[in-house]
Amino acid sequence: MKVLMINGSPHKNGNTSIALGEMEKIFAQEGIETEILHVGNKDIRGCIACHSCMEKGKCTFDDIVNEAATKFEESDGLVVASPVYYASANATLIAFLDRLFYSTGFDKTMKVGASVVAARRGGLSATFDELNKYFTISGMPVASSQYWNSIHGREQGEAMQDEEGLQTMRTLARNMSFLIKSIALGKEKYGLPEKEPFVHTNFIR
Repeated sequence: MKVLMINGSPHKNGNTSIALGEMEKIFAQEGIETEILHVGNKDIRGCIACHSCMEKGKCTFDDIVNEAATKFEESDGLVVASPVYYASANATLIAFLDRLFYSTGFDKTMKVGASVVAARRGGLSATFDELNKYFTISGMPVASSQYWNSIHGREQGEAMQDEEGLQTMRTLARNMSFLIKSIALGKEKYGLPEKEPFVHTNFIR
């Protein structure tokens, strides 16, 4: 079992990284393999709605998005972590996620998702909600913790002082591990939920 962890911060060893590191330790204890992919410092352009991914099966811009797509397909869970900018996620991360989720045609049903956010003070819950929408549109169960999945800190390393935030990350990793293992057992016994043909409804006639 494997979880792909996306670090959307431009700072590789900042407070977002501390949150992911706390989770990583628990995943190791649970026997779940992890890989952290640092995208927040990459030059990632946004989607241009060219729809070439529908034909090619991958994004037309051959960068870290296509690299992540293969890793995502092979994973049982996805953790997306971001600092908060103006009550929103890092724009580079959003460009990455837009293209990753839109350009990948593989079935994401029952892959477990979790979002993690870091900030000095405010905007955490708005960013948390923003990131969760990528999971809920894709049939991915969302892992929860004992509080919204957030940690506080401004200067590098300050998140280590947020004891409740660190505990929230550990609890999140344990809950996510349980979900991944439980879903694996469920798929073995019952298979994936039945899917109806998708109905597209337009609101402009």
